[in-house]
This record gives sequence, C-alpha cells and structure tokens, in this order.
Amino acid sequence: MTDPAPPDKPLFTPGPLTTSRSVKEAMLRDLGSRDSAFVDTVRQVRDGLLSLAGVSTDDGYEAILVQGAGTFGLEAVISSALPPKKKLLAVINGAYGERIATIAEVHDVEVVKLCFAENTTPEVGEIERLLDEDPTIATVAVVHCETTTGIMNPVHAIGRVVSASGRTFFVDSMSAFGAIDVDVATWGIDFLVSSANKCIEGVPGFSFVICRREALLATKGWGRTVSLDLLAQWKGLEANGQFRFTPPTHAILAFHQALQELNAEGGVEGRSTRYRENHVALVQGMRALGFQEYLPSDVQGPIITSFLYPDHDAFTFEEFYERLNNRGFVIYPGKVTQANCFRIGTIGRLYPDDIGRLLAAIEATLSDMGVR
Repeated sequence: MTDPAPPDKPLFTPGPLTTSRSVKEAMLRDLGSRDSAFVDTVRQVRDGLLSLAGVSTDDGYEAILVQGAGTFGLEAVISSALPPKKKLLAVINGAYGERIATIAEVHDVEVVKLCFAENTTPEVGEIERLLDEDPTIATVAVVHCETTTGIMNPVHAIGRVVSASGRTFFVDSMSAFGAIDVDVATWGIDFLVSSANKCIEGVPGFSFVICRREALLATKGWGRTVSLDLLAQWKGLEANGQFRFTPPTHAILAFHQALQELNAEGGVEGRSTRYRENHVALVQGMRALGFQEYLPSDVQGPIITSFLYPDHDAFTFEEFYERLNNRGFVIYPGKVTQANCFRIGTIGRLYPDDIGRLLAAIEATLSDMGVR
C-alpha cells in the first residue's frame, strides 16, 4: 500500500496555480477525442470564452483552442496571422513583450520594438506616431498584464489608436483574461490570446485565441507552420468539432468545469473582486513586514506583485524561497532586469485567509533568517 500523497502547497504564482478540487476531479474521466460528449464540451467551452470576451459568433468572432501552453497560442497568431513582407510593432515593457518580438523574429517577421521601462506603461502617443510614420507596420502587439512586474497596460487606449490607423491589434491577455474585464469588440482587438491555467483556474494543456472572423479569414496563405496554423485549426473545429491533432482531453474537461465555477462566482466581476481582496491583503501585510512594491500603485494590477529585496545582508532570495517552500508556500522569483525583486501571485483558488497564512509564514521565515 502506497503512502498517501502530501497535501498540495498553495501556489502564489501566475500559473500553473491552485485549482479547486472539483476542477481536478473533472479530469477523472476518459473521453475519446471524437466522442460526441467531448465534441459538445469543446463547443460549450468555445462559446463560453466568447461570452467572457463580450462577443459571440453572431457578432463575427471565433474562439479557437490550441494545444500547448500560452506561448503556443502566441506563436500560432504570430506565425499564421501576420502578413508577409509587413512589420510587427511590438510594444514592450517587460519580458513577455520581448518574447512576442523574439517569436516573430524566428519566423522572419520584421519587428519594430517600442520599449519602455518595466515600471512604466506604454505611451500611446508614441505608438500613434510610429503608425503614422511607417505604413509598413501591419500589426501592433501588446501584453495586457505584463507579469514581469504585474503592471497593467492601457489596452483600451492603445486599441483606439490601432483601430483608427486601420492596423491589426493583437493582445497577449495571458494573465488577465477571466479576471480583468475585456471587451474585445469595443477595444478593437482582432486577436487575443490567453491560457487555460490562468485566471479561469483550469489546468495547463492548452491556450486559446479569441479573434475577429474577418481578420482570421484574411490570413489565408500566411501560415508558417503546420501544427500552429490558426486558420486551419479553426476550419477543423468548424468542420466536425474535432481537433486536427490529439487534443488535451482531460485539460479541456477541467476547463469546462472551471468556466462553470467562474460563472458561479459572479463571472469576471466576481473573480476580480476576490483577486483584488487578495492583492490588498498581500500588499498591506508585506508593507507591515517592511517590504516595498516595485511598481507604483496606480499601474499595479491584482494578478501578481513584485517586491524589492529587503536591504539586509542576511537576506538571499534562494534561502528565503526554500524556507518558505519547506513551510508549504510557493512564490515566484523575480524577472525585473533593473532591480532585485521576487513576485507573489494572488490568483487561483486562493482567498484572503490564504494570504494571511502566507504572511505569517513570511514573518517566521524572516525571523529564522535573522532579517527581522
């Protein structure tokens, strides 16, 4: 007889994240990829995603599931929805904006990088200026919640400028969609990418693209890959409800359950409320322990927060992380290039009481390290 598995540690990360027991249990079912029950589930998931985005197929929008992590969805758009011999304007204020540019360059897409400091939001006027100056820019890409820091970028304002210029607008909403209100149509978004294991609180296994059908159909002949060809993926799903290649059946079943739980919580507004409560509790508690956030509060989102290392010779992040991990709490290392930070996520199936337990563990850990 095997020993029982240890309890899961709460994950204070930007995903994969802590999921509900019922989401986990939804995976305790084997369905064939051609099973009618699974095909029906895929259709319900696609419709549910459009509803979260404030649109529907009747409005001219589609939801396309893509096997693989969130980056696979990004690469699906970049490799198959960017026209040849045209440029991508990548608006960058963190590592994930840089990743979009890198993927494009690998696919021989010419990239114009518009870079800003990691603790500042993009200047919309600069984007407008570049679009006016360079007619060869066809697409503008920006990260919604840049999880390098947790900053929230002004997607709505950028979308107005991009729409007015007649360009295509591509948004990486990986860490925001499902907890931050997004109106795809009003914001002028042509392609939006997110992932199953973020704010909707599913498990890793697939990403999804919400797109304007007219913009999708215009991509015919642009595909640079086989498995990530977005238009081909959509055509396959529309033809018979099935994936062209083996789908992550269990992850999709879990996601279907996660969507139901999101709706039961009050939709995006309800989930946003809980995440914001988590964030407020975290920041207040961390300040009381002597920590300082990296970002100004007016641009900080409720998804993940970067904290500066304390100015103390006894503090090293590696020891801090391991001691917290041994106490049963998982946080995230920093990714900021200009400052020493670590990150704490406040998404997933977490509540303010969980934040309180984390703060108590941090206080005890600092004491053990001789930092307090």
